[in-house]
Parts: sequence; C-alpha cells; structure tokens
Amino acid sequence: MKRIATLLASAAAAALFSFAGAATAQECPRGDLDERFCDVDGDLIADIPTDPAQQVDPDTLIFAYTPVEDPAVYKEAWSDFLTHLEKETGKKVVFFPVQSNAAQIEAMRSGRLHIAGFNTGSNPLAVNCAGFRPFTIMASKDGNFGYEMEILTYPGSGIEKVEDIKGKQLAFTSPTSNSGFKAPSAILKADFDMEAERDFEPVYSGKHDNSILGVANKDYPAASIANSVLSRMISRDVIKPDQVISIYKSQTFPTTGFGTAHNLTPDLQDKIRNAFFNFEWEGTSLQAEFEKSNEGQFLEMTYQEFWEVIRKIDAANGVSYACK
Repeated sequence: MKRIATLLASAAAAALFSFAGAATAQECPRGDLDERFCDVDGDLIADIPTDPAQQVDPDTLIFAYTPVEDPAVYKEAWSDFLTHLEKETGKKVVFFPVQSNAAQIEAMRSGRLHIAGFNTGSNPLAVNCAGFRPFTIMASKDGNFGYEMEILTYPGSGIEKVEDIKGKQLAFTSPTSNSGFKAPSAILKADFDMEAERDFEPVYSGKHDNSILGVANKDYPAASIANSVLSRMISRDVIKPDQVISIYKSQTFPTTGFGTAHNLTPDLQDKIRNAFFNFEWEGTSLQAEFEKSNEGQFLEMTYQEFWEVIRKIDAANGVSYACK
C-alpha cells in the first residue's frame, strides 16, 4: 500500500507540475521567439525578465556593429559614439569586431554582447534566437531612411539585364543577409523565375565589400549588394563609380537595427536608448563615416512595423527562425 501511495503521490505531483507548466506557457506567449523568451505585450520582441535575478548589469558593455565591411573601419567610426555611451551609462564600453553575422548573433545569445547593430536580414534571427531588442535605425537629417538591394556587374561582362545572369555566377554575401541573399533570392524567383543552382551558380563572398570589390575587380560577373555600402566605398575611393554597373534596384528596405540584449536591467536599457537619441552627430567620427550614405541621426522605430517586409521575404524564402 505504501508503494501505491507513493506512486499516486508522484503521479499527482507530476500532474500538478504539468498543469503548472501549461499555465506558465499560457502566461508566456512567445510567437516565433525561442522558448527562453516571453512576449506578453505582443510586440514580437523578447520582454525584459520580470525577475531581477534574471537581469544583468555588467560593469563593461560590449558593442558590435554588423560586419558589412572590414571591422577596423568601424572601430574608428564608432569611437566618438562609444565615448558618449560611456558617459551616459557610467560604464566602460568595448567595441567587439565580429567577423560574421552568425558570430554576432551567437555572441548575444550566449550573453557576451550587450549592445549591437544587426544588419537588416539578421534582425529577425537576432530577435527570435538571441533576445535582441532593436529600437532605432540610422536616418538622414530629414528623416529618410533605408537602402536598396542592387545587382551589380562590370563593364564588358556581357550582362546587361538580370536574365543575362543565367548560366553564370552570382555572388551573395551570406545566407543571413537581406540584400546579400534573402531579397535577391525571393525577387529572382518571383519576378524572373530564376533559382540558384538551377539557373545560375551561387557563390558567397562573406561581406558586402568583398562582393563589391569582387565585381569591380572582375572576380565575380555579378553580385547582389546593399547600395548604402557601395556609396560609402565610393566616397572613400575604395572603388571608382565606373568600375560597376547596376542592372537592378529593389524597393527600399530598413537599414541596420540597433538595440540591446533583452536581459539588461530596465534602467540600463533606458540609459542606452537615451544615449542613442541624444547623441550629437556634428563633427564626430560617426558623422564622418555615415554621412557618406546620407545618414545623420538615430530614428526611433519598432521591429514589428519596420521589419514586416523582411519577415515577408523570409516567409517567401521558407526561412525558419528556429534556433540551433
């Protein structure tokens, strides 16, 4: 009888635990977010943990900017802003030169990255897998923002229109990039009935500057790139405008999204937000670099609204936000 009573007690406890788990799941809606996160307010990004024990307030903050080009270029470009961020938060801030989108997402997922600018295509993965909470993008002084995906070739390549890429190579950057892979894949399939492997050979350069230089130097016959990066490279005389020809230009997409890790304390997240929005661009290293692509302020935004078109592109490509 004692054994039966013990088994019944264990079963009751298991049932109670199961019920409690179900209740917790009901109280913690998450949509596409990883099971570690909650989205009670339905804004599609991870909520700040309500338990103070799950919040972090590090003495040193780690910042990373999307690896669209050589990280060394951006360590200097962001230096004045990071000094400002130190003053606003009262903490040391370190620039982390990530080498890939995947490494950047993994750094935030594992708690080694606190503040970041994730590229357009990586934002959904960073939000859903790493708990990224984006809240701002760069914009021009008059409030315009975004960039276009362009497909480039070089003079004399024999490519005059998109259909001419058939049977040739097309350089992408990486599978997590919007303009470097996701958008052109969806557009080529929907508008031109062209698919990688079947109609052209896909190759991967790793970064936008590699793709642009690859076309300019005639290593790739064509490449899909973000034209904001192209503008900055031309402004720095990395390439000459006549080295490349654009054969396709897309609609405008949101550019890099900036935000924080979800589990920073609310007070620290507020200080970081304020640092972005009260930063004075004039005469800074940030202005010197990003005015080349006509950017001069941080504009408040929401992931739910601004990234809707990117989520639709992902859906068209069959992209899953499941975390590995």
